[in-house]
Amino acid sequence: MVINFQQIIQRIYSYPMQRIAVAAGTDAETLHAVKMAYEQKIADCILVGDERTIRETAEKEKISLENVEVIDADDPVKAAYKAVELVHDGKAQIFMKGYIHSDDFLRCVLDKEVGLRSGNLLNHVFILEATYLNRLLFITDGAMNIAPTLEQKAQILANTVALAQIFDIEQPKVAVISAVEVVTPAIQSTMDAAMLSKMSERNQFHGGIVDGPLALDNAINPEAARYKKIGGVVAGHADILLMPDVVSGNALAKSFAHITGGTTAGLIFGAKVPIILPSRSDSKESKLMGMACAVYVAGANQHKRVKIGKVHF
Repeated sequence: MVINFQQIIQRIYSYPMQRIAVAAGTDAETLHAVKMAYEQKIADCILVGDERTIRETAEKEKISLENVEVIDADDPVKAAYKAVELVHDGKAQIFMKGYIHSDDFLRCVLDKEVGLRSGNLLNHVFILEATYLNRLLFITDGAMNIAPTLEQKAQILANTVALAQIFDIEQPKVAVISAVEVVTPAIQSTMDAAMLSKMSERNQFHGGIVDGPLALDNAINPEAARYKKIGGVVAGHADILLMPDVVSGNALAKSFAHITGGTTAGLIFGAKVPIILPSRSDSKESKLMGMACAVYVAGANQHKRVKIGKVHF
């Protein structure tokens, strides 16, 4: 079971070197992450974006681009399409967001001609290095599916269980999050949580143990679960937090980074290749860990260890 990002970095040293196509990789934090990835032998990168801006930023930040390929594209959207085309054509194995709006970046991912969709629902997962909990914590969805339906939540859940299994969490514990831990008809997220839990009991998901509704405290804190007399194997020990909507998922993950100083990695799962989707304001460390996690997933895929999340309806 992988419990921190350093373990991931150590494991990927045995994998073939992956190439990452970075869309609009013009900002300082992305350039630092790209350089760190090369120096630490995590990945090679191709920077696609306004070359003048890239080189001026690199010079200002004292970042050497000697071993980094740069492809000029004067507009972020054009850069994203060029970068995704590199992945589509097999010239890179991973697609990464740089200094570009998420909706523009995702439009390229979903493009019918050069996009990377697989026919499966795609979802975003924040991976948190939760040192206090001594484990990785997976939060979904915080950047892609705005207000998922019950059916979409089921697929997001299945996808994220499959992703967690890549990180050697054999039977991930999934907490379906709401504001309360009792089923309340006035709060739709509690109704969805109850149905997802029942689906799990009926073995409608490939792997994982699902329980909910659970509030955040009793999902990850065993003491809070005991105090509220909530039983079950998930309460207090969740590996995955399935959030009710993109607003709550995004806020939770960003609060971890910007209030506690914690490190996160942002991935999109369910596409043909791993996709790194950090926030533009993420630190270079978070962007680097996104790269490391994507390389880890890509390596697992090459070793035929990746399972597509399945739901039986």
